[in-house]
Amino acid sequence: MRVADGAKKQSANGGFVHILHETPPEYRPRMQVVRISRATPSRTDLDTLARRYGQTAMGGELRSLAASLGLSAESLLRLRIGRDAHSGAWTFPMSDDSGKVLGIRLRFPDGRKLAVPGGREGLFIPQGLAYSGPLLVAEGPTDTAALLDLGYEAIGRPCCTGGVGHCIEIVRGHQPLAVVIVADADAPGQRGAEALATAILPYAASVRVIQPPEGVKDAREWKRVGGTQADVSAAIEAAVGRHLSVKVVRHG
Repeated sequence: MRVADGAKKQSANGGFVHILHETPPEYRPRMQVVRISRATPSRTDLDTLARRYGQTAMGGELRSLAASLGLSAESLLRLRIGRDAHSGAWTFPMSDDSGKVLGIRLRFPDGRKLAVPGGREGLFIPQGLAYSGPLLVAEGPTDTAALLDLGYEAIGRPCCTGGVGHCIEIVRGHQPLAVVIVADADAPGQRGAEALATAILPYAASVRVIQPPEGVKDAREWKRVGGTQADVSAAIEAAVGRHLSVKVVRHG
């Protein structure tokens, strides 16, 4: 969905629609069946499964993962990271605004990202989020963890076009001081950020869209190459704040 070449059309959420049998082979997704440690869960027990995975995410392996990603183990734990012992995949639960687990993202050691069957998309919402300051919206759990490490209140979308409805519910329910969407540097990421900004503008006091500096692809890499809270704050200050204006028209 992030590739424009060969697409039949652009979708409303900023991605691109491809007909797979007509799409050039280099753009076709690679499909692979991956076994996890239990049968396909129902939606009612995904929370139980997430807790079970979370019990295996302690110790040196977690610290090694955090170091390899340029993140802290503490931020990953706030995102309820877990581990599937059978497949070796790291797990991140996706929730709705009430905290109910809707799906579980799988991140494999080779970087592949899949999901536990039986779930659906939600947001990566860290534990202990206060909603007392600006709320930053990133793409994916590791970008969210990077912003948490920099001292921000942050949530993560499942992809550059996903989670719009859940983001609206978060903003409506918690009324943060401002919403800052941290877009990936590529064109699909920027389109998705703009689409989200438009969607939540009626519910937010202020919306801004920022992206990492030139040559940096996302929030996690921004932190890894030395980005600081001051750098992100400067980008926020430089971005144009968007506010919904209401014009009253009197007749007669």
